[in-house]
Amino acid sequence: MDQTKPKILYIAPAMSTFIKTDIRLLSSHYEVLINTYSWNKKKWVPMYLLHQLGVLLTKITSLQAIVVSFGGYWAFLPALVGKIFDKPVFIILNGTDCADLPQMNYGSLGRPLLRRICYYSYKWATKLLPVSESLVYSQNTYYGDKDIIKQGYKQFFPDLKTPYQVLFNGLDTEFWQKEEEIKRESKSFITVMSAAQFILKGGDLICEVAQQFPDCQFFFAGFKAPPHGVEVPENVNFLGRLTPEELRQYYSQCTYYLQLSIIEGFGCALSEAMLCECVPIGSSVNFIPGIIGESGFILEKRDVKQLEVLLKRVLEVGDTERLGRLARRGVVERFSTEQRQKDLLEIIKSNN
Repeated sequence: MDQTKPKILYIAPAMSTFIKTDIRLLSSHYEVLINTYSWNKKKWVPMYLLHQLGVLLTKITSLQAIVVSFGGYWAFLPALVGKIFDKPVFIILNGTDCADLPQMNYGSLGRPLLRRICYYSYKWATKLLPVSESLVYSQNTYYGDKDIIKQGYKQFFPDLKTPYQVLFNGLDTEFWQKEEEIKRESKSFITVMSAAQFILKGGDLICEVAQQFPDCQFFFAGFKAPPHGVEVPENVNFLGRLTPEELRQYYSQCTYYLQLSIIEGFGCALSEAMLCECVPIGSSVNFIPGIIGESGFILEKRDVKQLEVLLKRVLEVGDTERLGRLARRGVVERFSTEQRQKDLLEIIKSNN
């Protein structure tokens, strides 16, 4: 009997950790062919598209499906070729591909050409797979008192009829757990971001509010120093880029995790910290409140005074261990890699 696995083509703009995880999950049932280029090198995009077209035309008849992570230039030809050859194409939407936030220079849909490419890619796809319902449509008033931020692909493409199904991200619940030999520091906060995300994820708020809590420690993982001109109190520490093992150690050490994003498609770092039993503190945007649930605290407005009041209330709570256990349980029950694998395999199977 022929035991050859059916083939799928997995297309991504880069080989990030969660994309590698998807490939591993799919490899249990499929032979996964990978297609990726350095799409950030804009001058090479025409050549990448030409090469990608060759790959698609060569492989398309042998494929059971095409899975694309993120909407972008790399999704256009797969969606078109899949439509022509009647092969199912699934586009996983992760955040920036459903957004246009000009105040922060954030979102693929703010660029006219890329916006049209995303529109037709989404239109031709068999099914869209946003990692949270908020990427379909959401609105919040977190960023300003009067501005209502409306995001999600339905906000920008209201006539789009392509079916969608929410496909939550999956976390490695075995790896991300507290290291018991590390003592938790009671008044310690950690957040994860890149230097380019400093404002987008509330780094400026954290540095400002830290001045009011000199007996607390605040840790930034992801970059070594604040942007030029930002005043940093002595109790704010920049850790640089950490390995997953090093990050897990800091999650085990810190009591609280801060996710003060202006926009956030899902919140993978938030979920990792919660798996390590950090008490989560998040902004009232997108799916962040849905991830935190009853295990943490929500900042309703992007305002340092409100953040100060919230942190004072947070520090008065005495049952942080209970909240930490609740935080972990919530992620384990809803966002495991096992659940994502089950959902993703079922989606592909049901459309073949």
